[in-house]
Amino acid sequence: MDGPSSGMTTPQDAIRARRRMTNKFIAAHQAARLRPFMTPDAHLTGGEGGLLIGAEAIIAAFEAQFADPDFITYERRSGEITLDQEGLRAAERGAWTGRWRDQTLGGDYLAVWRKVTGQWVIEQELYVTLTREAA
Repeated sequence: MDGPSSGMTTPQDAIRARRRMTNKFIAAHQAARLRPFMTPDAHLTGGEGGLLIGAEAIIAAFEAQFADPDFITYERRSGEITLDQEGLRAAERGAWTGRWRDQTLGGDYLAVWRKVTGQWVIEQELYVTLTREAA
């Protein structure tokens, strides 16, 4: 049994912990601290369908969001995490919420994680906006 007492961390637990860290850095508006969580060639498709290619473009997009005085945070909540046969790639499905002073957006996401030199990093993320509410 690989429970908390055995000292073994499952890949799913590791990915969830990494996701919680990215949520924390986004809430703190620390865009540069997100860089180690993604591959250099990462792809992110935003909730409205726009495509960002490369960690630098993704970091720049976060910096622009953080410069918006109405932006508060994005939070991603991990749901199911499925591993490939080799245990080197994983699909994380979850729900996301984006908060601004005047509105809240939300929806579903799918993230592809890859294990690189012992650490899980994001290769691709796809966000779909499904809800929009005025604050």
